Amino acid sequence: MQSIEHTISVLLVDDQPVIGEAVRRMLESEEDIVFHYCQNPTQALSLAKEISPTVILQDLVMPEINGLLLVRFLKAKDSIVRDVPLIVLSSKEEPIVKSKAFSLGANDYLVKLPDRLELIARIRYHSNAYINLLQRNEAYQKMQDYLCKLELEQQRYRNLLLNILPEKIVERLEQGQKTIADSFQEVSVLFADIVGFTELSSRVSPIELVGMMNVIFSGFDEIVSRYELEKIKTIGDAYMVVSGLPTTRPDHAEAIAKMALEMQAAIETISEARNEKLSIRIGIHSGPVVAGIIGTRKFLYDLWGDTVNTASRMESHGIPDRIHITEETYQLLKNKFHFESRGEIDVKGKGKMHTYFLLDRIS
Repeated sequence: MQSIEHTISVLLVDDQPVIGEAVRRMLESEEDIVFHYCQNPTQALSLAKEISPTVILQDLVMPEINGLLLVRFLKAKDSIVRDVPLIVLSSKEEPIVKSKAFSLGANDYLVKLPDRLELIARIRYHSNAYINLLQRNEAYQKMQDYLCKLELEQQRYRNLLLNILPEKIVERLEQGQKTIADSFQEVSVLFADIVGFTELSSRVSPIELVGMMNVIFSGFDEIVSRYELEKIKTIGDAYMVVSGLPTTRPDHAEAIAKMALEMQAAIETISEARNEKLSIRIGIHSGPVVAGIIGTRKFLYDLWGDTVNTASRMESHGIPDRIHITEETYQLLKNKFHFESRGEIDVKGKGKMHTYFLLDRIS
């Protein structure tokens, strides 16, 4: 936006050229005042659009149009010059006419021709008031533009945070909380891993590999959103999700089991579309965790606790294309899904555990 210029621009609307010439001479020695004359009142508005006057001097008695009607027209709500100060010029003092002119929006009233010093003083007074108004409006608009830009930046920043943090955590950060750590007694944690990722990465270009992973993880993200789960992070070809936080839910295990089944279906669809055999191992465990924010610059919402470690072990000790779950998760799901018992297996860091494979939902 360009800054408002301080030059005073006067528009005289009067059908008598002699008046126009007289006013021009009164103002010609004033270097900061630019004078414009309009003899035909019907052209006043178009000329005003062109020159942007800071004050209008208008005669009341003109053959082309009634002077008071022109005042009404210039001061109408939809007029582009409605805020420009209007000084009415009349041949005599008439209280009734003066009152009518003011009621229609005129800012001043002079009997023509006034004294030169008085005319210049009134022109400066009204023009400066109008220029100040324009400057205030300009400053207000700049402030509005800045606030709008700031709001857009804040929303952009918030959207970035929402890509990596749960909405409730973002709200707590916005409220000024600096340390966020919460304990949740009942959640379900899922780990998924692309089988043979190292071998796959040796066969395709880095760009193609990244594109493939983007397709896979974007598909997983859609499932997360559909079941209102929380994606915690991806590390290489590993994908981590939790159900039951930051908002607790009694169906946390059921929701994450449904996601696991849909992840298998998504991988199968992507494999067929790309003519590339892809497999995933999925591990799930249910139990308590601590969740919170790590870092002050690059935020990370993460989980801690034995539940996380056990879910990771279920994935790493799993079988390609199978969903490997613990006894704890099985007990939460056994009445709603079909399972295959794997029996007892040795789990690193955990010893012997009785685990299961999730097959499908009970119809």
